[in-house]
Amino acid sequence: MKKIITSSNAPAPIGPYNQAILVGNILYSSGQIAINPLNGVLIDDSIESETKQVMENLKAVLFRADMDFNNVVKCSIFVSDLNNFSKINEVYGSYFDSNFPARETVEVSALPKNANVEISLIAVK
Repeated sequence: MKKIITSSNAPAPIGPYNQAILVGNILYSSGQIAINPLNGVLIDDSIESETKQVMENLKAVLFRADMDFNNVVKCSIFVSDLNNFSKINEVYGSYFDSNFPARETVEVSALPKNANVEISLIAVK
């Protein structure tokens, strides 16, 4: 049985999808970009602040599912420019202890709302 997970502390979906779906003890999140949930504005003043907002959005979704980054087993990172990899990686890594999940990072030609980074995750209770 699937359960829709929605957090008011993460941006509302901008299309026909949900923030996350919980199936049993596994959470599948949709990709998050750096939309500030308070005003709907994309944070894009620096790749670091953009990545931080993405991670905060994911943190809010995890919290709503009674989880945190320690529950994350897999992340997918999509970037518009792999030259930003080290800066994204630094911010991303700060959200985990030493319990890092599996992950891939892929450069894409474009992201929604011209974002520079989008991250989705899978977490297990």
